Amino acid sequence: MPVYMRFGPDDLLRCRFAISPVFETHEAIRTLRRTERHAYHRPWLNRLGEAAARLDLEPLWIFMPHARPGYTPDFLGGPPQAAYTSVADGLAQLRATDPALAHAEMTLSFSTIPGAAESPLGRKLLDDPAAAIDLMADVTERAWHALVEPFWPRLHDLLEADIDFRARQLASAGLGELFALLHNRLSYEDGLLTVRTKHHYRYERDLAGDGLLLMPSAFVWPDVVTGFQPPWQPTVIYPARGVGTLWAEPGPEAAQALARLLGAGRAAVLAALDEPASTSALARRLGLAPSSVSAHLTVLKAAGLLTSHRERHRVLYERTPVGGALAAGG
Repeated sequence: MPVYMRFGPDDLLRCRFAISPVFETHEAIRTLRRTERHAYHRPWLNRLGEAAARLDLEPLWIFMPHARPGYTPDFLGGPPQAAYTSVADGLAQLRATDPALAHAEMTLSFSTIPGAAESPLGRKLLDDPAAAIDLMADVTERAWHALVEPFWPRLHDLLEADIDFRARQLASAGLGELFALLHNRLSYEDGLLTVRTKHHYRYERDLAGDGLLLMPSAFVWPDVVTGFQPPWQPTVIYPARGVGTLWAEPGPEAAQALARLLGAGRAAVLAALDEPASTSALARRLGLAPSSVSAHLTVLKAAGLLTSHRERHRVLYERTPVGGALAAGG
């Protein structure tokens, strides 16, 4: 069912990007059990070794059902106030949650998860929300150290590069076009942002001057995630570009293997698309005839390795996560 966000004139002036290590930690936790996310994160899962197995994540997993979508309490990963918030600041924000707000959000979350409120852990969390906040902050901090911190430089670079790229898209295409470029489940028309989600309920929110926070994530692919309810700033979390190459460690034979797989021309076109480019730009870059490049692009797109979108008078081609992984030898 869709989520609708209604923009007023002030909301368009209050759209911003941010990175949240606490939110990424919670999405990393989800990824451990969501097998549909494993395709691009298997190298990360393999590198975790016993670190994940030693964690007791039940106080967070109870709010993260993997069999069906549900509402996760917003206070667990509340929208950051700055473009980049350190993990220490994010954990401090979590620990400072009003227990009454935590109780209300946990109750709402359990209403979407059959049996959770009646479980021993559910009752324990609801009976003492202040202690529940401390417990979940402690679990989040341990998960950060085990699952995310060792890889944070790589993850942060990916997220920061995505924001830099989106800023260039915003400058060339405008905000309305940018939403559609973030994810194919987003669309914007006449002041209304539509987010098609997996939730079984319809939700509408008038932004009422709060604006919209956009956060790239390395772990939410293939989904787009939206929240948060008042008093939190409305937020859309979308998959960062390049997640398919995030964990790739290409060897010296990767380029030759790709050429053998696809043919030299198609391999060259795929490898050249580190940034979205038009047919004519690729032809100039590779020294090939535009007709040859166009033929290669058609085949690569049909195979699911590329996607395309129109930007003013140009059609730009971009690697999909699968295409990115192939290009990187992943």
